[in-house]
Amino acid sequence: MSYIKSALVGALAVAGVAQTAAAQDTVKVGVLHSLSGTMAISETTLKDTMLMLIDEQNAKGGVLGKQIEAVVVDPESDWPKFGEKARELIVKDNVDVIFGAWTSVSRKHVLPVVEELNSLMFYPVQYEGEESSRNVFYTGAAPNQQAIPATDYFLDKLGVQKFALLGTDYVYPQTTNAILEAYLKSKGVPASDIYVSYTPFGHSDWDSIVEDVIEMGADGSKVGVISTINGDANIGFYETLAMKGIMPFDIPVVAFSVGEEELSMLDTADLVGHLAAWNYFQSAETPANQEWVRKWKDRMGLARVTNDPMEAHYIGFNMWVNAVEQAGTTDTDAVRKAMYGQRFPNLIGGQAIMLPNHHLAKPVLIGEINERGQFDIVSQTSEVQGDAWTDFLPASKNLKSDWQTLGCGKFDVISNTCVQIKSDY
Repeated sequence: MSYIKSALVGALAVAGVAQTAAAQDTVKVGVLHSLSGTMAISETTLKDTMLMLIDEQNAKGGVLGKQIEAVVVDPESDWPKFGEKARELIVKDNVDVIFGAWTSVSRKHVLPVVEELNSLMFYPVQYEGEESSRNVFYTGAAPNQQAIPATDYFLDKLGVQKFALLGTDYVYPQTTNAILEAYLKSKGVPASDIYVSYTPFGHSDWDSIVEDVIEMGADGSKVGVISTINGDANIGFYETLAMKGIMPFDIPVVAFSVGEEELSMLDTADLVGHLAAWNYFQSAETPANQEWVRKWKDRMGLARVTNDPMEAHYIGFNMWVNAVEQAGTTDTDAVRKAMYGQRFPNLIGGQAIMLPNHHLAKPVLIGEINERGQFDIVSQTSEVQGDAWTDFLPASKNLKSDWQTLGCGKFDVISNTCVQIKSDY
């Protein structure tokens, strides 16, 4: 009896070791997106996107002959928690890469963690630039791939004379608006015709700010709003515009953080004609995009929409898979090296290219909200190379990023030196 018991215990122990070995015989991908809190409105879809991409890749055989295992965590729209969860993913869960974050303040908390532990993160959302980490690949838009072209559209196509720069109070809107202020002044717009206002995450009382914007046009000038408002604060902002009868032909709004997902939460009846600037819209009529949208809706339901950060994850994930296969390993340094020059078809008919500065070459699209809650594409460029450092701020106009050849993310072309980069958090 004791012999049988010992044998059984031994067999269970062996089985446990085998199960542990099997569990470790996967390639682990960390998914770091808020599933609760103010940013859940935007980030939950990106978690769902990653799970779909991983399932599809596993159906093709995974990567390096192994299945890919998603490790999902919820940082709860709590910015310091992004850093804590990133460390947990790398140290405790042993993930090989992280896909995640939305706001720049959340990315800034992850940055020192992935740099310290030499891990990789793919960041899928438009951002303010002025950063280049050897451990981050930026698959969303830099300012020259979104903010600057949108401002040009206001100036050249709509004849906007006065600008209201409205944003959520954190690093992305602040830095983007500093770039836009400098750019507008270089275009001859006086400082007195530029109004800047910041509000907290989740802000809901927009009455006085909208009144200030309306007052800007009291002299008959054409006023436009450039919005870097993030998360569910957009709901109150657009509701206030509608309540005050502000139509796009009166005061057009171009948003950088409102896509199809956010529109699905809004009553768009009074928003028809307002704009957004992205690098992708669901309405793009290409075979690749129609297939992508079909698969998404088959999986998630007809009511679910696609958006730009989803495409950024689609491109980044597939580039990462190809780089891992090319490198023959998930080792960070080997994968980083293999990422340079990676090409992957985007969903609107072009080619995404990973540049030595860890940014993509991407097209720029301006979309106009239609009555179906989608965007009609009214302007589209060919691929624009993303700039890590803007030409419109004195502190960065002489800087370049080249991790492939120079091994430097902040190279001063005047002094021919690599400037030390320190993470902000």
